[in-house]
Amino acid sequence: MDRTYSSRVDILPAQRRAMILECLRTRTAASIQDLAMVLGASPSTVRRDLDYLTERGYIERTHGGAVIPSAPMTRFEPEASIAAETSRPQKAAIATLAAKRLSHGQCVLFDASSTVREAARVISSLDLQLTAVTNDIACALLLSNSSTIHTIVTGGAVRPGSTTLVGQPGQDFLSGIHVDVAFIGVHTVSGHKFTETSLEVANTKKLMISAARKAIVLADSSKFGDHSFCEICSIDAVDEIITDEQISAKIRSEYESSGVKLTIAPAIEG
Repeated sequence: MDRTYSSRVDILPAQRRAMILECLRTRTAASIQDLAMVLGASPSTVRRDLDYLTERGYIERTHGGAVIPSAPMTRFEPEASIAAETSRPQKAAIATLAAKRLSHGQCVLFDASSTVREAARVISSLDLQLTAVTNDIACALLLSNSSTIHTIVTGGAVRPGSTTLVGQPGQDFLSGIHVDVAFIGVHTVSGHKFTETSLEVANTKKLMISAARKAIVLADSSKFGDHSFCEICSIDAVDEIITDEQISAKIRSEYESSGVKLTIAPAIEG
């Protein structure tokens, strides 16, 4: 193997593919050679990853490289393994700030999303007495690691390719509870609307927001701008949006001038 590309061969495929997507978002376009140098992988490995991402609608191939589609499909949804590896530093910063919104004795809803799951990871390491309700199996397992958190799972069917529980049993359960805080993840923030790729998922999020005294959306900066298939609610239906420092000054100014509580999570040093 060419020694130039041997430094990061231990990276998992999902991590490599997430890194490719991050690189394309920041550079708009990149060549195979550029990506190989960034990832520390061989051009043949990068080529296979680009083929994989192209087949699944993440990117568009160009001569010798790739670009992010200018208009993503409204029902496009990343694989859970790739979503978990995307914008990890930003999600960690958002999660750390979100954890500071909680206090002893509260009942908290944890939506099914990679950013909310990161918040659950942080919260499970704290000595907080909480009742947690979630429709995400992975989130429930994280929370169950804490001896001070009583975890309740909503019930329902497992959504194919994910750890999300959907369906009438969970929706009926959510309709009959009241909680102090709900952490909500969204697929996109489109103007003044939160949107999703699935009607069933959007309806579950609506019920969570309605059940909470305070609803907080956790959305990294890459979520802002695109449109997805269906609307969850308008941004004024929630109490706060927590995002990261990479949010554009234009979006930040627009939201703040309209009275939306948009909080920027400071980056975690190191």
